[in-house]
Amino acid sequence: MSMSSTVARLDPPFRLEGRRVWVAGHRGMVGAALMRRLAAEGCEVLTATRDVADLRRQDQTEGWLAEKRPEVIFLAAATVGGILVNDNRPAAFIYDNLAIETNVVHAAWKTGAVKLLFLGSSCIYPRLAPQPMAEDALLTGPLEPTNQWYAVAKIAGLKMCQAYRRQYGADFIAAMPTNLYGPGDNFELASSHVIPALVAKIHRAKADGLEAVEIWGTGKPRREFLYVDDLADALIFLVKCYSDEAPINVGTGTDVTIGELARMIAEVVGFEGGFRFNPGRPDGTPRKLLEVSRLKSLGWAPRTGLSEGLAKTYAWFLDNVAEPA
Repeated sequence: MSMSSTVARLDPPFRLEGRRVWVAGHRGMVGAALMRRLAAEGCEVLTATRDVADLRRQDQTEGWLAEKRPEVIFLAAATVGGILVNDNRPAAFIYDNLAIETNVVHAAWKTGAVKLLFLGSSCIYPRLAPQPMAEDALLTGPLEPTNQWYAVAKIAGLKMCQAYRRQYGADFIAAMPTNLYGPGDNFELASSHVIPALVAKIHRAKADGLEAVEIWGTGKPRREFLYVDDLADALIFLVKCYSDEAPINVGTGTDVTIGELARMIAEVVGFEGGFRFNPGRPDGTPRKLLEVSRLKSLGWAPRTGLSEGLAKTYAWFLDNVAEPA
């Protein structure tokens, strides 16, 4: 599917005011950011905890949607994690995510949802996709082996939204965010992504007076990072302004090396030691930068620079995660 860098913007925009809006996955980092951002939209926000509706169970998902009948759905529920947990729990990553998106998308159509936004991931693109990665790079090459299970599930969810648009005319769209970070992130070293892992490790190194911090891999891979509250703003913008079967990338359009990122975090934390890179640990994809001209042409751009976002994230970590000194 060839896509131009410009895209038609909905006119008039889709309205959220007065609608029943369900944030699926409201306890996660993205879902919580959506909850914060939706507070300004004048809509009724619905949530469902797993004990009320386990979205991996079709009967529970369809029953809850039939009762509550949300008009707009942000499908942010997912099983997620960093390289290590992706590689160690492939069955959970493919099963949970396939089940959640299959059940929610189908039940959304059955119960007459007016609009659904499916949250994909930049890891759906081929491992060696041309950089920056445009939306039409999808399915043009092999995936990164360490997170292929998650990527395959997310590709299936994106294709489900396209299929329900084509067969039923459902206004279901898909957004592909880049690497995310911010308040509410997972800072457990064994299962976290790179920013929270480095924040926790560098904070601990400073507290313990260490001279150096070990960094997995070579430090050379390049990554793009988007502050999660900027993502929430982009997703609400897309629900209002976008309606097309083509997925749309959400990112900043700029990237840094892991080594540069570690030094930025050290500056925020106040750690004055050095770094030891461990090339025996996996690097993952060499580079992951999204091509974001389609989103930019609609009129959206992020507001939070990486240094500012890292400072906000570390402040949240100190208040909510770090053990008192």
